[in-house]
Amino acid sequence: MKFFKSLIQKFAGKPVDWDELEEMLIRSDLGVPMSLRIVSALRERALTQTITAQDVAEVAREEILRVLPIQPAPIRPLPAKPKAILIVGVNGTGKTTSTAKLAYYFQRSRHSVLLAAADTFRAAAIEQLAIWAERLKIEMIRGQYNADPAALCYEAYQSADRRDIEFLICDTAGRLHTKRNLMAELEKIKRSLAKHDPQAPHERLLVVDATTGSNALAQAREFHAAVDLTGLIVTKLDGSGKGGVVIAIQHELGIPTRFVGTGEKLEDLAPFDSRAFIEQML
Repeated sequence: MKFFKSLIQKFAGKPVDWDELEEMLIRSDLGVPMSLRIVSALRERALTQTITAQDVAEVAREEILRVLPIQPAPIRPLPAKPKAILIVGVNGTGKTTSTAKLAYYFQRSRHSVLLAAADTFRAAAIEQLAIWAERLKIEMIRGQYNADPAALCYEAYQSADRRDIEFLICDTAGRLHTKRNLMAELEKIKRSLAKHDPQAPHERLLVVDATTGSNALAQAREFHAAVDLTGLIVTKLDGSGKGGVVIAIQHELGIPTRFVGTGEKLEDLAPFDSRAFIEQML
C-alpha cells in the first residue's frame, strides 16, 4: 500500500495515537529524527485544531518536501579534464548495472565516457562490465584479477585525460560497510585519483537498494565517512513506502539522491525528482 494512503486509512475517523503514528513512520524507514520531526509538526498543529487523518498525510508530505531538494544538481563535465565518478556500495545492490546505465545516460547526452573495472576481486564483475561496455561501444580499462584497484583507477584517469574523455566512471568492488580494511581500500582509491586532481573523484555515488530499508542508512553512514559521498543511486524504488530511506539519508546525512534505477534496461535510470517521488508515495 502507498505510504500516504496507508497513513490516512490508519487514522481515518479516530483520534491520532501519537505513539502509533511515530512507530508507523519509523517502520516506513524514514529514520527516527525525520519521524520525530513530522510528529512534532503535527503536535504543534494539534494545539489549535483537531488533527484528522488527512492532516497527518498533509504534514508528512510538507515536512518531506522541506527536506528533499526539488531536483538534484546535474552532473556536468569539467572544462578541461575528465570528471571522475566513483561508484561504491555493498554487494548485490546493482552497482555494476548502475555503472553501465550511468554511462549510457551520459552517452545519450553526447558525452564521451571511459569505464574502469575497479572490482578486481571478482572476475565475473569485470566480465559483466566488459559486456556492457561492448554493448555501449565504450572503452573499458581493466587490470589483472586481484590487481590493485587504486592503481587501476589512477591509470584510467591518465588514459581519460590523455584522450580528452569527459567522464571516467570507476566501478568498485562491492564491500560490506562494516569491514574496515575494505573501506580503507576505497579511501586509497580516492587518494590515488586525487594525485591527478585534488578534487577527484569529483562525484562519489553510493548505490543503495531501497528495499533494504533502514540498513541502507547504516551503509550510507559508513561509506560517507570513508569517501564523503556526493549522492545516491537508488535501485528498486517504488511507492510502497520503502523509499523512506531516501528521506532518512537526506535528512540525517545531507546526501541527496541523484539518480533512480527503475528497471533492468539501460535506459531505466533517471535523475531523481522529489515531487514525482512524493506523488508516487500518495
